[in-house]
Formats: sequence, structure tokens, C-alpha cells
Amino acid sequence: MTDVTMTAPPAAAGKLTTSDGVPLKTALARATRRQRIRAFLLVLPLLAFIAVTFLWPIVSMLHRSIYSPVFSDFMPRVTAELANWDGKDLPPEPAWEALVKDLQDARKSRDIGKVATAVNYEWPAARSLFTGSARKAEGITEGPYKEALIAADPKWDDKKIWALMKQLSSAYTARYYIAAVDKTYNENDEIVWQPEQQQIYLQLFWRTLVISLSVTLACLFLGYPVAYILSVLPLRTSNLLMIMVLLPFWTSLLVRTTAWIALLQTQGVINDILVFLRILSDDGRIQLIFNSTGTVIAMTHILLPFMILPLYSVMKTIPPSYMRAARSLGADQFTAFTRVYMPQTLPGVGAGCILVFILAIGYYITPALVGGETGTLISNLIAYHMQRSLNWNLAAALATLLLAGVLILYWVYNKLVGVDNMKLG
Repeated sequence: MTDVTMTAPPAAAGKLTTSDGVPLKTALARATRRQRIRAFLLVLPLLAFIAVTFLWPIVSMLHRSIYSPVFSDFMPRVTAELANWDGKDLPPEPAWEALVKDLQDARKSRDIGKVATAVNYEWPAARSLFTGSARKAEGITEGPYKEALIAADPKWDDKKIWALMKQLSSAYTARYYIAAVDKTYNENDEIVWQPEQQQIYLQLFWRTLVISLSVTLACLFLGYPVAYILSVLPLRTSNLLMIMVLLPFWTSLLVRTTAWIALLQTQGVINDILVFLRILSDDGRIQLIFNSTGTVIAMTHILLPFMILPLYSVMKTIPPSYMRAARSLGADQFTAFTRVYMPQTLPGVGAGCILVFILAIGYYITPALVGGETGTLISNLIAYHMQRSLNWNLAAALATLLLAGVLILYWVYNKLVGVDNMKLG
């Protein structure tokens, strides 16, 4: 540490300085600045890791949800022509000529498949229309191009496909967010609801919220007494029971989920026991798997330790003397527990609930295996668009809405309970 002298040179009378004449305030500021720079350099690798593996993927997802340049990149001529189209009738002849030339170029560059796929996401019949028309367009060398294209495929006489191409001409669009809330554009460029049989996303968002809340409440109901018992038992016994709580962490998630399939299926262990005890008849076996019931049961089992551990860490710090003092002041056991003990465990309840809920709302493997038709979550549909349909833009929009929903719920939780009151021990 820099030596400080209490003498004041004539030029700095009345001020504390270091041995080399630097004002003490300036020296302390420099030392503090050096410490901050040193601390920043120490955490720089961690910040870089978080930026690359966490922040950048989120930014990329947000950008992909609104950016789709495929059509405008590979169909530049018709994009330019449709920019001036009023959309009332079929476009004029120059737009047809531009479409023919773009189809010819896209076929030569082998990009027609990308264009057809991009349009096919919005109109299922578009893939065969574009690939077939691109093949036939090679024989169209002169006008009138409108009649030639309609002769190649009568679907080009539908104004709907032209309105769709105009909507896809813009590289930046909100159409994926509109699709993510079960809406779409009509041929007049108006936002309308999807047909009822195609409205699935809002239902899945609601189901995801309900199942996540159900799993959170089930984990709280089952985990609270377990954590309490662990906190009051002798250390040797509680350590043994804690190993049993942690045991699921040492077992593969896939194995645990598959085990629940064997337990919950119609001819499974649980139904066999209920039939053996004559609680159910052999013809009255209940369906516990491949529905929302199976999803809630399996996810509760998997996420239960994430509720028990925060509760246990908080309960372990509560002195037993508080309960004895409440009893000595005339409170019965129930009153002492609810008015003295339980309020002190609320930080652990908050930590466990928010931890389980956030994990549950984005769960994928367990709902995919045991959920069936009524137990799948929005995360399963996001994975479908990422892996099967390859509609990454819509998957990014769905994931962004899910992230926004979690942030809103987190904000509400912070307003009602307070994140500062959440503790892990």
C-alpha cells in the first residue's frame, strides 16, 4: 500500500498527500481503478463464455424470428415488380415476365427448392407449384408470359399466391409472430384467425402454463414435508435420506422417464396393483400415460429434488427454539407452525417454485415420451419445427414468445413476492 505522510508541502497546504507528493484522493482513485480493471480482467473469460454460449444465441434467435430473406434474395425481379402492385387484381404483364425469369435463374442455380420451401411454409401446395413451374419455365422464351404460366399451372391464376409472394418479398417481417398466435394474412393483407382446425399454438402455450404450474404445486406439496423432516432429523439419518433424494440425479433422465412408462401404462404395474386390490376391474383400467396426467406425474418426480433442496437449505437455518418459544407463549402446534415456522420458509418456497417452474416450462424429453396428444408442451413443437419441418423462423418466434412469457411471469413474481426475498440457504 502507498505510504501516506501527514506533512503538507507548501504547494499543497492543507491537503493529505502520498510520499511522492500525489494528492491522497487522486492516489486512492487510481488504486481503485486498478483494482476494478484487475477484477474485470479476471472475470473476462467468464463474460466471453456467457456472451458466446448464452447471449449470442438469444440475439440470433430474436433476429431469425423476424428475418427471412430467402424469397427476396432468389426472386429479385418479381420482388421489385410486386412492390408497386396494388393487390386488387392479378399483377400486370411485367410481373409475370419477372416471375418467369426468376424461376429460370433459380432453377439454374438450384435454389428453387429453397424458394419453394419458404413459400410452402405459408401455403402447403406451393412446393410442387414452384418446382414444376420452374421446370416448365425453361421452355417459355417470349410473351405473353401470363398465359404461358397459367397454361403451365392454373394455380397461377389465383390472386392468393401473388399476395403471398408480395408478403414474402420483405426480408424483415412479423408474419412468424402472427403465425405463432394462430393468425395469418388473407389475400387483402389483413390479419385474420387461422381456420379453427389449425389453431394449435395458443392452446399449447396455455397447456404449457397449466402443466408447469401443476408440476410446481405438486412438487411444493410433496417436497415441503420431506424437506421439513430432513431438517429436523439427526444428521446421520438426514444424510441417508438426502442420498435418496439425490439418487434421481445419478440416473439417466431417459431411464427415469422410460420407467414411468412401464409403471403407468394400462397394463403396467400401478394398474395391476389396483386391479389386484379390487379397486379397479380388469376392464376398467385407467389411462395414466400418453396424456397430461402422465406428463405431470413424470415431471413432478424428476423436478422434485429441485424443490426439496432450496427448502431444506432454508429450513436447516431456522432455530428450533423459535417453535419452542411459541409453544411456551401459549400457541398450539398448528398455530406455532403456521405463524412462526412457515413464514420463515417462504424464501425457500419462492426459490424452489421459481426454479421448478422455469425448468418445467421449457421441458422437452419427458413430455415427448409420455405426453401423447394432450400432454405435449410448446417446447415439443419448437423442437419439431427445428428438426422436422425446418421452419426455424417460426421456431424462433415461438421460443421468443415463450421467453417473453417467462420474463413477464418473473416480473410479476418479483412485484408480488420480491426476488430479494428468495434464498437458497
